[in-house]
Amino acid sequence: MPDRGGGPTGPRIRGGRPSGRARTLLMTLGVLAVLGMAFVMFAGFWTDWLWYRSVKYSSVFTTTLWTKIGLFFVFGLLMAAAVGVNIWLAHRLRPPLSAMSMEQQSLDRYRMGIAPYKTWLLLGITALVGLVAGASASSQWRTWLMWVNGVPFHQKDPQFHLDVSFYAFDLPWYRFLLGFGFAATVLSLIAAALTHYLYGGLRITSPGARATAAATGHLSVLLGVFVALKAVAYWLDRYGLAVKSSDFKATGNWTGLRYVDANAYLPAKTILFCIAVICALLFFATLWRRTWQLPVIGFGLMVLSAILIGGLYPAIVQKFQVQPNEQAKEAPYVDKNLKATREAYGIDDAQVSEYAGTSSTKDKSTLRDDADATASIRLLDPNIVSPTFQQLQQMKNYYAFPTNLDVDRYTKDGKDQDTVIGLRELNLNGIPKNNWINDHFRYTHGYGVVAAKGTTADANGQPVFTESDLPSTGDLGTYEQRIYYGEKTTTYSIVGGPQKEIDYSDDNGEKTTSYQGKSGVSLSNPINRAAYAVAFSEPQILYSGAIGDGSRILYNRTPKERVEAVAPWLTIDGDAYPAVVDGRIQWIVDAYTTSNGYPYSSRTTLGDTTADSLTAGNTQRAVMAQQNQVNYIRNSVKATVDAYTGEVKLYQWDTEDPVLKTWMKAFPGTVEPRSDISSSLMAHLRYPQDLFKVQRELLTRYHVKDAQTFLSGSEVWQVPDDPTNKTGNAVPPYYLSMKMPDQQAQAFSLTTTFTPNGRDNLSAFMAVDSEAGTPDYGKIRILKLPTSRTVDGPKQVQSQFNSEQSIAESIRLLKGGDSDIEYGNLLTVPLDGGLLYVEPVYVRGGGLKYPLLRKVLVTYGGNTAFEDTLDEALNKVFAVQGPTAPPDTGTGKPPTPGNPTVQQALQDAQKAFDAGQEALKKGDWEAYGRAQKALKDALKLAEEAQTKAGKTSGGGSGGASGSSPSATPGSSPGSSPSSSPSGSPSSSPTASGGG
Repeated sequence: MPDRGGGPTGPRIRGGRPSGRARTLLMTLGVLAVLGMAFVMFAGFWTDWLWYRSVKYSSVFTTTLWTKIGLFFVFGLLMAAAVGVNIWLAHRLRPPLSAMSMEQQSLDRYRMGIAPYKTWLLLGITALVGLVAGASASSQWRTWLMWVNGVPFHQKDPQFHLDVSFYAFDLPWYRFLLGFGFAATVLSLIAAALTHYLYGGLRITSPGARATAAATGHLSVLLGVFVALKAVAYWLDRYGLAVKSSDFKATGNWTGLRYVDANAYLPAKTILFCIAVICALLFFATLWRRTWQLPVIGFGLMVLSAILIGGLYPAIVQKFQVQPNEQAKEAPYVDKNLKATREAYGIDDAQVSEYAGTSSTKDKSTLRDDADATASIRLLDPNIVSPTFQQLQQMKNYYAFPTNLDVDRYTKDGKDQDTVIGLRELNLNGIPKNNWINDHFRYTHGYGVVAAKGTTADANGQPVFTESDLPSTGDLGTYEQRIYYGEKTTTYSIVGGPQKEIDYSDDNGEKTTSYQGKSGVSLSNPINRAAYAVAFSEPQILYSGAIGDGSRILYNRTPKERVEAVAPWLTIDGDAYPAVVDGRIQWIVDAYTTSNGYPYSSRTTLGDTTADSLTAGNTQRAVMAQQNQVNYIRNSVKATVDAYTGEVKLYQWDTEDPVLKTWMKAFPGTVEPRSDISSSLMAHLRYPQDLFKVQRELLTRYHVKDAQTFLSGSEVWQVPDDPTNKTGNAVPPYYLSMKMPDQQAQAFSLTTTFTPNGRDNLSAFMAVDSEAGTPDYGKIRILKLPTSRTVDGPKQVQSQFNSEQSIAESIRLLKGGDSDIEYGNLLTVPLDGGLLYVEPVYVRGGGLKYPLLRKVLVTYGGNTAFEDTLDEALNKVFAVQGPTAPPDTGTGKPPTPGNPTVQQALQDAQKAFDAGQEALKKGDWEAYGRAQKALKDALKLAEEAQTKAGKTSGGGSGGASGSSPSATPGSSPGSSPSSSPSGSPSSSPTASGGG
């Protein structure tokens, strides 16, 4: 016999089929591929479980997982059973095929082809529809948990008098069940009809009856179920009118019943419900009558009724009853919308007061004194000075500050002080060489807090740091300075193993450390390493020698990511902010519960409403990322994330919120009671900006309580565009310590302005008390300006600043050379019936890469000033000499020009600084080091001399100054060796990263 195969060792091919060895190889490869896919799926599941267990929120993972699995199997099996039973029933009811028509003979080859595989085909079809239905149902885990755990609102809607929880928790679940029922019925109907056709129960071209009696009965029952579900849909639609959206010119996105809904759609839905029930009964009756005549007539009547009663009749009512007298017809329903919207957004207690807009106080001295007492004007704009922090306090290129810094309060000498604060976070783009070891093992964390007084700057326009240098020292005391979790830590790090981490650098070189926290997931287990190698697509995790005993992987490291992961049912504020609390850096994250089912409350889109000039193009300060619409929101949770350990804590903030109570029932033990918030943490909690932006947007219309005024649109306001830039985006709200006319003392507040719709003059000023733990926290106060005359708004004030000749000339001079002008936050302060506007002006140029505060713009009562300091500007505006404090030198002590020792020390400091600059130009680092030491010694000597002279420290209400005794003689902008609180030169090249 000839050899049909290859050589003695080659695979033999018989009849074109692989030999046994080849088949074995193919089977092995197939098994390995299946195992590989299975391990990839397992890796995702396993790493998720390990992460949730590491943050001690495993119950969130398991509750969510088992809910999804339960919904998947229950609804998947229901769908598979519904389709499978109807296919089986249609096959069982098939007619005998002894006398087949030509049509059926043509189908015979298909029947013969599937006959051997009928069981497998049935199982395959049912499995497919079951998988699709189960996957769809598992995505409804939130709807299920809210329905099964829902608690009452103890508020009823004004139309049906049902508790709001019915619309928020029950109705969404009923609608899901209805949609599932429709899907199951339609798929069953299609599958049954195809089966009947295949086996002769239905005929299309054959003469005689088109369907057998059995097929008629079967399909009519399915059609009856479909129509019965349509009847249920009509009934639920009645309640859905209470949360139905429609565009209405007076309210925007209206939610709830209007006149036409209550008087046309509502009765129409009731009538259509009755017709659908009758039609469904006629379909069911075909089981006995065996005729389609009555059901078809009934179905046609239902369709015709839906067109006439459900469409045409409401249009006639709208055209001939509502439009001729719209305000009178809609007023009762607008009243309901006004009340519900104000309750749903927490603005029902907003206090609206009339405000004159001009001062009646004649005594200028009183006005000048009140200007100091009414507000602590924040001159340091956290959205401008980040480059200044970067230049003066970055220290190393692998550190960075956020684009927008934060405003907080810290107590010193028993007095709260508005503080601009930022963290020196890790910046992987700035490390000397990027590779896998450096990026994930050596450079793992940032280091230290940098903070500055918000109300003042030093003589050179630089921030007066209250916490600075590396390691950071100053007013904040001792705390854990390493930052493993922050807004810039978007990649994973592997810590705690044999590879040491770069801690920070000082004059003695780099310091190393090894992570001592319990955060992250252990990689000591080879299974864990393999799972993370697959999950992160990084095979080196599996075999790298840099990973050993004690190695832990840290990921999901931004505060927003961590809170979203442990509480996926919360909506997260766009801006987390840091605070030093009890010796630790804590990220504070505001979180919200929302609903789309509050009856009569108008809807808003969170992503659009929370956008402003700060969020435009800034990925680190995002809007509330959702573009979904909601009509109920509460700041129900305050969350913290430890910057070192990553520990996440959720605190119940709104103890009355029924949505939060529902989620707390669904995930017991995840949210800690409000009483667990320590007093030290409470001191740093504040009213969240995103909630405030949502509320101010609603208050542009809903500040009125009268339906007729509301419908007329005469009192509609708008949030003005930011006048300090040309983005065209809304002005952001500003944190400011101030007092409103009815307050006795300053309170940390969040403020904004309103202008009339389409105009630039001021219509109102709004502030909310932001001091957590006080009785007035969250109280919204609105000062409404008179409509009989105009009061300048922010854009008009900015135009006055820019157009006044003397100011324009000064700005032109400041722009000399390659300098740029940057306008800081335009702050508005109500003062004795009038409005005080203050705007810091920064200059960036002259070789500097960062802005310095150089001037302050102030206007009040038509008087405008553009001066070096806030005190000078106020003195000029009020034509009264106020109690001007000396400029802050950054040491907390005023200058002492009359002390010869101080004068000599300052001269020595200037010489040392100049020598250092020369050494830098020549690249002589040894000479530069000697100059820096001499500079530090001279400044220390000056400070000691001041202390011995018995001078008291001067805080200063501050501002920028072009020249001052505190400035080193001959210093240029940005080059003064003003010292930080620790005594080291904060503006020296060393401190700014130049060394």
